[in-house]
Amino acid sequence: MDEIGRRLALGNFKELNIIIKGDVDGSVEALSDSLQKLSTAEIAVRVVLKGVGQISESDVLLATASDAIIIGFNVRPSMQANRLADTEGVQIKIYSITYQAIDEIKSVMEGMLEPKIQEKITANVEVREVYKFDKATVAGCYVLEGKIARNSKIRIIRDGIVEYPKGEGQSAELGSLKRFKDDVKDVSTNMECGLTIKNFNDLRFLNSVIDSVLYINHQTRVMEKFKGNFESFLDQKKKREELLTRQIHVQQRKIEHMTESLTKIGGRVS
Repeated sequence: MDEIGRRLALGNFKELNIIIKGDVDGSVEALSDSLQKLSTAEIAVRVVLKGVGQISESDVLLATASDAIIIGFNVRPSMQANRLADTEGVQIKIYSITYQAIDEIKSVMEGMLEPKIQEKITANVEVREVYKFDKATVAGCYVLEGKIARNSKIRIIRDGIVEYPKGEGQSAELGSLKRFKDDVKDVSTNMECGLTIKNFNDLRFLNSVIDSVLYINHQTRVMEKFKGNFESFLDQKKKREELLTRQIHVQQRKIEHMTESLTKIGGRVS
């Protein structure tokens, strides 16, 4: 908690507070567990209250104090709670299908995320020859590692320093990518290729390395994590339902045995 407090103070960490009210304990617990597992390094999902029963005015007051969203699963707010929520600006979300509740929280989290793009180098391409033509400069290249695609974003590197394009977050685009005389979609490791770079005709990039760059949106990773957690939630729900079914069967057998015993006793008395 000390680390969370420190990061909140720095402004690089957020909390999404939730109040969960449901019709039965099993649904409330399963939903609470699954939502908290959506937490990431940037956003913590915190369940400030969970319980069974109607959404009340006290739930709304707690949501106001803790800046929380109220989720109702197969329950509804009282009229007084509804009016108070409107006055206080508290969101009350009502669901009868579990995955819709999880999807809603996932969407809220995506809205809270600061834009964050991460880079991944997908190919290193060595420039071995440079050919100057009237309309373009063609680089004869060899793919040292990875795979370069026709739609790749690229940078020209010399001695570990970005030569083109300069500037934070900048990248260039390929004008063409060929194997011999044929246009191709991509070229893999240990293969030769020819390429041109849009708006770049400088002969000086001989013996440079071209990096192919993939930009990864952080929110995509959140979505992937949500998918895994949702599948986990479904597994938990299925196990709880199977356990409940077994418990019902056990109780039914006990009732049958008691009924048989009482019938036998009644026969003896008569």
